[in-house]
Amino acid sequence: MRKIVHRHLGKVVAGAGLAVAGTAVMVGITLPGTAGANESGGSDGSGTAAAQSAGQGQGQDAVKGGVVEQAPAEGKKGTGSDPLTDDETKRVEQLALTKQMFNAGENVEGARGPERISVDLAEPDANELDSSNAPRRADVTFYDYRNDSLVTRTVNLDTGKVEQTTSRQGVQPPLSHDENVQALKLLIGDPLGAGLKADFKDATGSELTDPEQQLLLNSAVYRATPGAQPAALDKCGEHRCVRLFPKVKNGPWIDARSLIVDLSARKVVQLGR
Repeated sequence: MRKIVHRHLGKVVAGAGLAVAGTAVMVGITLPGTAGANESGGSDGSGTAAAQSAGQGQGQDAVKGGVVEQAPAEGKKGTGSDPLTDDETKRVEQLALTKQMFNAGENVEGARGPERISVDLAEPDANELDSSNAPRRADVTFYDYRNDSLVTRTVNLDTGKVEQTTSRQGVQPPLSHDENVQALKLLIGDPLGAGLKADFKDATGSELTDPEQQLLLNSAVYRATPGAQPAALDKCGEHRCVRLFPKVKNGPWIDARSLIVDLSARKVVQLGR
């Protein structure tokens, strides 16, 4: 560690990466150093901590309030194991989200409709592995904040039918872009976020008002470890909790590791020291 500048929240970090360890079930997370300090990429949530699985921050937009539209007609189609085309992705997203599911679900902002997490090409069934005519399917995954459940719906791209639906609790995939943005909004709107805003102003000379435009957002799902953190975080794992690693665009990392955002309860908690 070459240089750590002590400031308000904790630290504005420059120089070599910080190896993160703590009460979260995530060992060896590393914050990149100045090698990425001058990038100009958008805050699409695509960077990941090492403990997260592939697929973090796909840039998928969360389900917004409104009406469920009729699924669009088939557009450009892929074949075999080709990645999903944009047309296929749009189509299966709308096929997977029924009006009933939309009205009953809740997204990260508390609006109607579950939070869309990811859309991925599904693996063929075991009896279809050697078939060149196996149908293409897509797994569309939502997180329903109304009951903290992860819902996956498998859509047959050939027939347009939902062939399988699973719902599980206590399963926490990497967070979507919109979840990262909402977590940071909750943090900077909370008294515990005052230090982060002060650190940002020290680093840039500007006020932190639009985290989506002013910061690059990386995150890790946070799970409770009994006895190792405040009781207010005991439900993390059942609840959707996040630890943020914000980085000033074209600037330093801001160390916010001691602050956990419980997206399900919409509150910010500071880890014990």
